[in-house]
Amino acid sequence: MPEPVLASTVQRQDLSRQITLSNPVEAIRVVDLAARTAGVVTEVLVEEGDAVTAGEVLARIDVAEQRAELARAQAQLSERQANFDRFEQLKDRDYIDEASFEAARAELAIARADVALWQTRVNFGELTATVDGMVTERMIEPGEAVANNQALFSIADLSTLVVRLGVSELDVSQLEVGQEVAVTIDALDRGREMTGRIRRIFPAADPDSRLITVEVALPRVSVGQIKPGFLARVRLVVESYADVMAIPAIAAGQEGDQAYVMVIDESMTLVRRPVELGMSRGVWREVRSGLDEGERVVPSNPSELSAGDRVRIVEWDQDQS
Repeated sequence: MPEPVLASTVQRQDLSRQITLSNPVEAIRVVDLAARTAGVVTEVLVEEGDAVTAGEVLARIDVAEQRAELARAQAQLSERQANFDRFEQLKDRDYIDEASFEAARAELAIARADVALWQTRVNFGELTATVDGMVTERMIEPGEAVANNQALFSIADLSTLVVRLGVSELDVSQLEVGQEVAVTIDALDRGREMTGRIRRIFPAADPDSRLITVEVALPRVSVGQIKPGFLARVRLVVESYADVMAIPAIAAGQEGDQAYVMVIDESMTLVRRPVELGMSRGVWREVRSGLDEGERVVPSNPSELSAGDRVRIVEWDQDQS
């Protein structure tokens, strides 16, 4: 009477080794804007969450003293310009020597530089955005005194959102810039994956963790739905073994140096078949030669079976179409 057995079809599997790492979403860069002059804040024009463009004025600082110095410098420049024009006319008539004329020219150049200096210091009274982005932090209020180089705003460049992951030195060698990766954002539809791309791999490991940072760029279509701080889970393929012939690992037996499986032939008879096996991944084992796709094997210890026995399939070890 035929012996009842399970059956498994030889089929192609993705036996790639994958790791899943998680970290918060970040802006591609965050710029901290600092005061370029000391003074009292007279006006703050933006709040957290506001979108800003490069060159937009974010705040103003009282620079009344600098404006007064600029007015003085401009008046002095007018005086030096008139003096130089007069010396130039006298020189054309040979009424003054070359040294006096050059001295007047130098005084005019100094006056112009003085005006440029104070104009720059007056301009420092307006704090402007240096990049397009979103204000993520505002650290001042009107009426507050600030010091030179004091941080006042943080602006996040949201043109690209990234996830920075710490990857083992053993795994990072299998990754490359431009490689596509699967990303899941917990705050979005649970389980829905999007495709990210490895933007860069840092050149050195962190001295404390010994992990190498891998930066993954999220797809542009998702910017706006995703915000910095959202948790992202990234699935990285660190060993690629896609589309390889595979059988359940338990189906393989070993006798000496030769691996073998029990194949169920067309007449429902067990045939011992020598095979060349490759790598293992979980419950699956790669078959490099000896079996064809679609053949049937018994997914149990073959040493407990005998070649030539008649069998009947009572259950498939995997879904069959």
